[in-house]
Amino acid sequence: MEEKKSFFRKLMDGLAKTRDNIADGIDSIFSGFSGIDDEFYEEIEEILIMGDLGVDTTMTVLDNLKEQVKEKHIRDPEECRQLLIDLIRGQMSLPETAYEFENRKSVVLVIGVNGVGKTTSVGKLAAGWKAQGKKVIVAAGDTFRAGAIEQLEEWCRRAGVDIVAQQEGSDPAAVIYDALAAAKSRNADILVCDTAGRLHNKKNLMEELGKINRIIQREYPEAYRETLIVVDGTIGQNALAQVRQFRDAADISGIILTKLDGTAKGGIAIAIQAELGVPVKYIGLGEQIDDLQKFDPDEYVNAIFTTKEDGKDHVDTREV
Repeated sequence: MEEKKSFFRKLMDGLAKTRDNIADGIDSIFSGFSGIDDEFYEEIEEILIMGDLGVDTTMTVLDNLKEQVKEKHIRDPEECRQLLIDLIRGQMSLPETAYEFENRKSVVLVIGVNGVGKTTSVGKLAAGWKAQGKKVIVAAGDTFRAGAIEQLEEWCRRAGVDIVAQQEGSDPAAVIYDALAAAKSRNADILVCDTAGRLHNKKNLMEELGKINRIIQREYPEAYRETLIVVDGTIGQNALAQVRQFRDAADISGIILTKLDGTAKGGIAIAIQAELGVPVKYIGLGEQIDDLQKFDPDEYVNAIFTTKEDGKDHVDTREV
């Protein structure tokens, strides 16, 4: 239980700058206004957008807030605080089948641009599944980035999982082909595939992903498919653009949001789910092997709006 409590504290620490941007600003509005008017809503709008919830998500939240204020005849701004938090929370949800792939014979494709923590996330995922007693194989499909294979080999050594790799510069699709054969012959529970984050141009990268997807479908059609895109939590609205680009080439089923420790742009997790309808499934809060955890929307919103004092005795009851 202590380990889970410490993760919530780590989440609170990581989102401290986001909390400064959003929660502190919201609190000052609610305490500074004596009534609810257009200026009150405009101030909230500005703070939510500055916190990287995005224009569309912010307007949806505000429209719903105005509607409920009217329906419930609310006149005191302080009464809007919890209402606003609940509406923000309502923008995020995880389907019941979000982690179904963890309980099936699965092929997990991990995609994203270079520099977002993709290869590191593959290693951490593999370690987490191995710790659950699953047989995991990793495919080193990022063959173009210098040092990527060696980096992944080190993660796999630490995690105690098998890796399928070829030489730097090899055809990524050929690596995945070999890994699929290994996964089937060794009866692996999960094959997790690292992929290239940059080729000569965007078109080549997307074509490569398409090729890999076709090989998986042809060679292992019975496998449960999961495609996770890794995005950097510090880049805010640019994360939305990256997800949209990759969605043209892959059927993205979930997001891994990394580098949340210390970002002021933590609101992007809310915007991604609200605007793209793609759930955040994992979040990264550091460099340690257990710093990648399943995403819990309630805990996330709590960490943004909970003060350090309020969070002292918080115990995270999630399953990790």
